[in-house]
Amino acid sequence: MILTTTNSIEGYKIQDYLGIVTGVNVSMPKATFSFNMKKYYESYENKINEVKEVAFQKLKDNAIALKANAVVGIKIDIETSPSTGIIMISITGTAVKVN
Repeated sequence: MILTTTNSIEGYKIQDYLGIVTGVNVSMPKATFSFNMKKYYESYENKINEVKEVAFQKLKDNAIALKANAVVGIKIDIETSPSTGIIMISITGTAVKVN
C-alpha cells in the first residue's frame, strides 16, 4: 500500500479513483504526575505517535476494503485538549488503484 500526501505518485499511473477514505483514532492518555516536564512532553509525544499509527492502520484497512493499492492526497488533523488530555487524529485521503 502506497501512502502519500501528494496527488500523484511518481512512476505510477492512477487507473481508478475509488473514493475518500478516513482513519480516525481518539485516546485519552492515562494521567501521570511528574515534576519533570521533559518526561511529560516525551510521553505525550509518544502517545500522539501511537494514536496516529492506529489511525493510519484504519485508513489502510478502509482503502483495502475498496480494493485500493494506494492512497493519495493524505491530510492529517491532530487535535488535543489540554484540559482533558484527549488526543484525536483524523487522516483523510483518496483511495486509488495504480499500476
